[in-house]
Amino acid sequence: MFLFDNLKRAFSKERYNAQQAQEMAHLYSWGPVIFQVCRLMIKYGILDLLNEHKQGLTQTQIAQATGLSEYATKCLLEASLTTHIVLIDPETDTYRLGKTGWFLLRDAMIRADIDFNHDVNYEGWFVLDKALEEGRPAGLEHFGNWPTIYEGLSSLPEQVQKSWFGFDHYYSDHSFDEALEIISQQPTANSQQLHLLDVGGNTGRFAMRCVAYNPSIEVTVCDLPQQIGLMQKATSGKEGAERIHGVGMNILDEHNTFPTDKRYDVIWMSQFLDCFSEQQIVSILRRAAAILDADNRIFIMETLWDRQDYTPAAMSLTMTSLYFTALANGNSKMYNTDDMTRLIREAGLEVESIHDRIGNGGHSILVCKTMKNIV
Repeated sequence: MFLFDNLKRAFSKERYNAQQAQEMAHLYSWGPVIFQVCRLMIKYGILDLLNEHKQGLTQTQIAQATGLSEYATKCLLEASLTTHIVLIDPETDTYRLGKTGWFLLRDAMIRADIDFNHDVNYEGWFVLDKALEEGRPAGLEHFGNWPTIYEGLSSLPEQVQKSWFGFDHYYSDHSFDEALEIISQQPTANSQQLHLLDVGGNTGRFAMRCVAYNPSIEVTVCDLPQQIGLMQKATSGKEGAERIHGVGMNILDEHNTFPTDKRYDVIWMSQFLDCFSEQQIVSILRRAAAILDADNRIFIMETLWDRQDYTPAAMSLTMTSLYFTALANGNSKMYNTDDMTRLIREAGLEVESIHDRIGNGGHSILVCKTMKNIV
């Protein structure tokens, strides 16, 4: 298995002594309620209060400031104390913000993850075993009767949509500008205009970034019809929107070919292929390769879990795989380099180059061309 060197060191040998390992096991066994404690310490403003009052606050002061009862405040503070979220001065009985609490409060990635896991995933993961055994998103049933979350995305409750898109956009938006710099280096037969096909373009955020980045870029977004509707609504009336077009189609239907109305210089897939099974990925890439010529490329941007600089990032991505299992579709995941490059080859493509540490550091872009054009 390919792993970045830091992950190879972290995952190939034991990192805890027996006491530390036992402590971690206890934390995992109480994981669901620890998660809720973290969320509620943010929701009720307790972490904010402690961040504002560096000298510390008593339990009574916190209860008065938040409007919570003494009982509720005590339960949350004691649970936070024993999980290293807050600290206590035993002489004055005042609580202070710990380093872990500070990251819960200030790290935007952690906040996006918390909202996503509570609003979208929490109930669905209760039947993770059923999803794994049956190969379908059994946890999606409490939201609606759709085969995948994507068909139902526009019908999900407002807060669930907000957290889903917040998670999705956080992990992609920070990468767009750097990705466009890489794409702009792609030679095109028509130097006056670059045509980009955004496969799985969602609400058109990347398309909007493209047309703002360069007035010679024209974008066609290809996605489910209901997603194209959301994209058109989101981009309507904005500068450059006239250079954004939509093609609604079910990409999973192998009878549906990618649009050939124009020569596409770039086929772009961002955080897209992880939404599908291995067999589906090969089908999608084969159909993309069918409209590719010798000069053009497919750019695949993914957060490959084995190409992360930090172990928490790799952990977050492998856990995200279980969102796909329980809620999204039941058969996809966050892939690693070995798996993704194997699927690319099966589709008749070859990885020409890989650009790592894109945006906030976690994304990689695999630049692909057809095998017959490999010299």
